[in-house]
Amino acid sequence: MYHYVRPEQTDLPYFRYLHLEDFSLQLDWLEENFGFISRDDFEHSLVDHQPVEGAILTFDDGFSDHYHHVFPELVRRGLWGMFYVSTGVYANRTLLDVHRIHVMIGCHGGAKVLETLTGLVEDHMLVDKDNVAFRTNTYRFQNNDDATNEAKRILNYYISYEYRHGIMTSLFRRLMGGEEDTFGDFYLSLDQMREMSAAGMVIGSHSVSHPVFSKLDVNAQWAEIDGSFTFLERTLSTPVETFCYPYGGFHNFTVETEHLLERRGCRFAFNVEPRDIDARDLNEHPMALPRYDCNMFAYGLASQGANRPA
Repeated sequence: MYHYVRPEQTDLPYFRYLHLEDFSLQLDWLEENFGFISRDDFEHSLVDHQPVEGAILTFDDGFSDHYHHVFPELVRRGLWGMFYVSTGVYANRTLLDVHRIHVMIGCHGGAKVLETLTGLVEDHMLVDKDNVAFRTNTYRFQNNDDATNEAKRILNYYISYEYRHGIMTSLFRRLMGGEEDTFGDFYLSLDQMREMSAAGMVIGSHSVSHPVFSKLDVNAQWAEIDGSFTFLERTLSTPVETFCYPYGGFHNFTVETEHLLERRGCRFAFNVEPRDIDARDLNEHPMALPRYDCNMFAYGLASQGANRPA
């Protein structure tokens, strides 16, 4: 599982991403140690319910990084990947709240964001602050400082969705000043998605607005699923059959979420659970296939700003 993959980032000193050179080195390492599963072999594994040896590459959030940097590297190597897109950005033309958080922390650091946030949030807004799973199971595999983790937990998990967007807008305005220069080409364009799909890449749904599904009622979950699948199918003129859960982890979705995905015609969905896919997953739980974060393997550690790890 990958998110941001880019060359050296100098304008956001705390921004975390996988350096493009490290991405290339990790692909070399994966090839040498595991090999890559072809798209046909992966398709057969879904039909036969039997795992295949090798690595599958997935990329979340539909960033323009994936077109400008990842896509050419995969084509050069004769590889394919699955790219999961949150579709709400194409109607709203603003950053998703989850990515506003990344930009604010990338610019100012977690301590500054948490300090500013504390002055905006009132206790009654934090309806899920006592949720043990949200407090203990989130960001376990990220190398963040405590302030960054707490700011992200407040904004992504604890706060009620009744208040979240308004708080996020106020916070972003105070720390960043405005939205226009930030949105830019942050995400894949529709033409880029079409080009990638035509070249053999898989485009999948990552919801409309990137919510925590376990915080939504069934009707809101359906709107997120159906809305994103419908948009992508109209854009690509092809069926969309795969999904990955925003944030990931079993605390982020429910059994009802899985049933809704099956109802929409989804064939498989990716969770974030660091282990290999086995036959039981393919037979009994295809709506929550496990996958590893890239930072758990050689060359996968995030860079920060202009500083690469030794």
